[in-house]
Amino acid sequence: MRIDLTQGSQPAPETNRTSARNNSATDNPSASSGLGEDQAQLSGAHAQVQALTVQAARLPEVRDERVQALRQAVEGGRYRPDPEKVAGAVFAHMIAAPA
Repeated sequence: MRIDLTQGSQPAPETNRTSARNNSATDNPSASSGLGEDQAQLSGAHAQVQALTVQAARLPEVRDERVQALRQAVEGGRYRPDPEKVAGAVFAHMIAAPA
């Protein structure tokens, strides 16, 4: 066998098998009811997400008075969080958060 480096690469021949399969399913909707097809089932998570969305909509978007008080404390150097409380809150959040 001899390799000729002067020739460029040649494209692989294309097959119509995949496109023919896709076209037949879109051309004939009743053809998609055959055996061996993928199916999907949705869980109840959609209803749960909707309920949480409704709950979140009821909450105030930003508590302006709390934000302003915290901003002034930080800018004035009066904000000194307890490191143990911060670490505990972070740890509790990591444990409670779903993976």
